[in-house]
Amino acid sequence: MLTKRVKSKIIGEHKVHDKDTGSAQVQIAMLSRRIDELASHLKKNAKDRHSRRGLLKIVSKRRKLLSYLKKHNEKEYEKLIKKLDLKK
Repeated sequence: MLTKRVKSKIIGEHKVHDKDTGSAQVQIAMLSRRIDELASHLKKNAKDRHSRRGLLKIVSKRRKLLSYLKKHNEKEYEKLIKKLDLKK
């Protein structure tokens, strides 16, 4: 679960303009953080099927957002991939 402090920190690092909370970059960064947390949870709780399904849905959503960003703004896509240390 992401706290308000963590969310505001992520938004501050990845925002495009001052009042940005919903751009693709911010959404991808938030989803990446949730994926990391769920992955560590599933390492401890391997039989948690409900969380595994949620993780797969989040990964799919992030993949769609990444393909959207790559199609519309390749430079931002490359920068975000490096910043978040993701595979292409």
